[in-house]
Amino acid sequence: MSVLPRLRAARLGRLVATAACAVAAACHHVPSGERGGAIRVLVLNMHAGTDAAGRDNLDRVAALVRETGADLVLLQEVDSAVARSGRVDQPAELARRTGFYARFGNALAYQGGGYGVATLSRWPITDARLVRLPVDPPQERAGGSHEPRGVLEVTVAAPGGPLHVLNTHLDPSADDHWRRQEADSVLSLALTARAGGVLPVLVGGDFNSTPDSEVQARLRAGGLSDLWPTCGEGDGLTYPVEQPVKRIDYLYALGGMTCERARVLESDASDHRGVLFTVWLAR
Repeated sequence: MSVLPRLRAARLGRLVATAACAVAAACHHVPSGERGGAIRVLVLNMHAGTDAAGRDNLDRVAALVRETGADLVLLQEVDSAVARSGRVDQPAELARRTGFYARFGNALAYQGGGYGVATLSRWPITDARLVRLPVDPPQERAGGSHEPRGVLEVTVAAPGGPLHVLNTHLDPSADDHWRRQEADSVLSLALTARAGGVLPVLVGGDFNSTPDSEVQARLRAGGLSDLWPTCGEGDGLTYPVEQPVKRIDYLYALGGMTCERARVLESDASDHRGVLFTVWLAR
């Protein structure tokens, strides 16, 4: 869901590293290592660095990454040097607290900084770019403002070969006119990567649409495999955090992989619950 309409007072000071990170090797990049082909992927809308009650959540997000043993983390609603979140560079701070590599996709200039998505990786990220998701007409919000969306494409030097990962956050409006256009663009990017010989491809994020929606039907018809039905435990509901009623956070595969397990995490770190997937790559 979008947090832009809701302004919060800037927090005093900058966030500091956790004690564990200050004294351990977790502050350094985690080296690559063989894991038998299994990769754990965490998808989480991090609510611009706060939980549902508005409390800072970077400590809890970093702890969730460590506790789940995630290798890749796809984050949405991420601030970088934004006034409302104390000018903290959240991707860099999470990289420091976890030891992961990080890339930020700045979809919107906001309050002196940037707002968008971020991808964290246990292994080096060798390439990254933000692709804009234009819509027609531009989606206008209260007050005449616009909130553009984007997809962060990265290539990760995973064990056994490169992995192409797309991370996005689609429009949250009740009318899915804009969301359909954005989803079509994300699908096109994934298919282009496949046509260019880039496999496997993972696509994930907050799609603000339920499995029975036209948006999801178009993604599936286009060739993306929604991994939750193949390996998920339970109904997969992720929003809102206290009593989830919607499944709107997804991970899709396009060739060369299978899903062993997926579960929704019982964490209050954000206003969404995170989803952890264990996938196997077939090279």
